[in-house]
Amino acid sequence: MKLTSVLFSLVLGLSLITPTAFADSEGIRALKTIPVQDGGRIKPLDTFTREVLELVHGKQSYKSTDGEKRPAYEIVLTWVLQPQAWQDTALVEVRHNELKKALKLADEEKYFSFNALLGNERFPLLMQELNSQRETKVKLDPYYQALQRLESQVFTFREIAAGRMLKLVPPAEGNTWLALPDLAENQQTAFIDLTKSFISYLGAVTAKDNEQMKKNDSDMVLKVAAFNEVAKAANPTLYQEAKKVGAEVSYNNFHPFKWAWIFYLLASVACILVWVTGKAPFYKVAWVLTVIGLLLNIYGFGIRVYLTERPPVSNMYETVIWVGFGTVVFAMIIEYLYRWKFILFAGTLVAFFCLALGDMAPAVLDPSLQPLEPVLRNNFWLLVHVLTITISYAAFFLAFALGDIGLVYFLRGEEKHKEKIKALVLAIYRAKQIGIAFLAPGIILGGIWADYSWGRFWGWDPKETWALIALLGYLAVLHGRMGG
Repeated sequence: MKLTSVLFSLVLGLSLITPTAFADSEGIRALKTIPVQDGGRIKPLDTFTREVLELVHGKQSYKSTDGEKRPAYEIVLTWVLQPQAWQDTALVEVRHNELKKALKLADEEKYFSFNALLGNERFPLLMQELNSQRETKVKLDPYYQALQRLESQVFTFREIAAGRMLKLVPPAEGNTWLALPDLAENQQTAFIDLTKSFISYLGAVTAKDNEQMKKNDSDMVLKVAAFNEVAKAANPTLYQEAKKVGAEVSYNNFHPFKWAWIFYLLASVACILVWVTGKAPFYKVAWVLTVIGLLLNIYGFGIRVYLTERPPVSNMYETVIWVGFGTVVFAMIIEYLYRWKFILFAGTLVAFFCLALGDMAPAVLDPSLQPLEPVLRNNFWLLVHVLTITISYAAFFLAFALGDIGLVYFLRGEEKHKEKIKALVLAIYRAKQIGIAFLAPGIILGGIWADYSWGRFWGWDPKETWALIALLGYLAVLHGRMGG
């Protein structure tokens, strides 16, 4: 009973750290779905403001002086409406210590105001230094990358404050949407009415006047609908590209990959409880939690495929998530065949690590939805090659995790755990077989893609050479085992 209580407490505790899905009022939901053209695609205002605040502040929310977290849409819209109010606010994230020293900023501080940065006598000199470094076309080191990020942060705030980055209305001709300063009079009037309603709603929220909040919320729904109608009338055909914004807002709110890694973690805990207690019910619980995590993982992939209209493996973030997904699938297959319990544990632990890493390191693994480069679109061989070769990583990662478990048993006594070590060795062998079954075709498909694109199947460049070396290395291990 005590262990069951611990598992329940874990479920409850982890659920509390997830975002409060679907907690927005009707007016805020409508506001967040306003279409914005940015980064080569149409995205909802919710996604746009999250990405902007992530760049400038390093987070998708802002903690105000009263300690309350304010959402991205609220912060970024107030940059447009009252930019001067943010000039002296410690908002801009600067992490690199060398950059802080160059600007003579306090080492212990992480956030700085725009006035403190722009008024810094060293700032223009560093920008000139950055431009000179870029002209050399040498790869920027971490210091210059941090300086380039600071340049982007300042530029983004200025463009948002001027309204030039907020492209809300499709043009009568062409494909580039119109920013706030370029809107027609009736379009600007509709946007001003919308912002007035939004400000009134925020005032009611601050005053904690529930009755006024409801009234202003209903008014905001009408004002958003009116603005959307005006925007749609400018170019109904082009405006149809915004039909998926509602699904993207739901994806942002629900965050299926965060829920998936939580269930994978709980499944790992349940597997540990099987070992500690020897009770079969925990094994069933582990399977149920793993299946739920897998379904959430698949749902997240499905939404991303729907929104981007491409397979979900085009950047490092998606690759890491894809590897976590594949590891669970392969672990479930091998576990179902052998019922050794530690295989499911290894798979869920790897999946938890991959998905949690993708969730907690947005500066390194960019989770934003980006369209493919035009040259890569509709390239069948490229997509098949990438999907095949990256899923092989999942099987090899599973073999790695199983190997680590085997090392633990070796350290605890080889003779004592002889049977478990033998089972682990077989499980590692199966995982490697699966990995090679995908890696070899993936390399061949890469050659077909190269022939399709460049007219040559194999060129012995570093990537091709080391892919072959990796394959031969794994094959050597498998053949060595077969040969004793």
